[in-house]
Amino acid sequence: MGVSLSATSGKIEHVSDTARWVALYRAMESERPDALFHDPYARRLAGPRGEQVLAAMPKGRAFAWPMIVRTAVMDELILQAIERDRVGTVLNLAAGLDTRPYRLPLPGALRWVEVDFPDVVAYKEEQLAGERPVCALERVGIDLTDVPRRRALFDRIGSAAPPVLVVSEGLLIYLTRDQVGALAADLAAPPSFRWWLIDLASPRLLKMMDKTWGPIVAAGNAPFQFAPAEGTRFFEPFGWREAEFRPTWDESRRLNRTMRMAWLWNLIGQLLPKAKREEWRRFSGIVLLERT
Repeated sequence: MGVSLSATSGKIEHVSDTARWVALYRAMESERPDALFHDPYARRLAGPRGEQVLAAMPKGRAFAWPMIVRTAVMDELILQAIERDRVGTVLNLAAGLDTRPYRLPLPGALRWVEVDFPDVVAYKEEQLAGERPVCALERVGIDLTDVPRRRALFDRIGSAAPPVLVVSEGLLIYLTRDQVGALAADLAAPPSFRWWLIDLASPRLLKMMDKTWGPIVAAGNAPFQFAPAEGTRFFEPFGWREAEFRPTWDESRRLNRTMRMAWLWNLIGQLLPKAKREEWRRFSGIVLLERT
């Protein structure tokens, strides 16, 4: 199936359309006087299509906060891994319209590799022509479900790289359990792949999302699928364990990007039994995995 970044309707027609949608959220945040991050390219990359997709999403603007929190927290964890863990290469899977190699204060010697569908890569290169990344940037256009090509890419990056941080923002939820397991195993194969930064949904969150955005993304052949009941323990048989878990709700309070009526949910949470509070804490999160 081809990507549809040039489509004119507001409907999601391919998973790549979600890149425009999320880019628009980054643009909205960047234009705030108290912005958590500044992405000067986001609105250009989102384009009119991003506005169309967002307008078609029920409560699209009201539910911007988790995406914005996710971006801000991942920014922090990427910079932390580079400084603390001496990461020399970042491998960004399903990079979409992300512009971190241009907007983050990265070391010039850092190697950053972006992977996405060929059409997405071509669109991005066209839009950012003339812009200069702050580090060494490489883009690779492949379908990540093409297992032989994916493994060949991981072997190439892993064989020549210093410690690697893999980033897969907004990817796993669109895959099946089997696909995520196979990807996790492939990522654990190169010894230099040391850390993996993901976002993770719980089954309860998936059920809620299915009621709002589920029919729209499913109609575009991009259904929400992956939300393991066992949480980060899902990854342990494939060679990965949780190193750090940042609950989206807690981070939204820290960053002052909470939803409306958040005070009421906080009050309800304080009244829950300890086990239920932990379940709520694991409702959604940004997770740094390390290889076992």
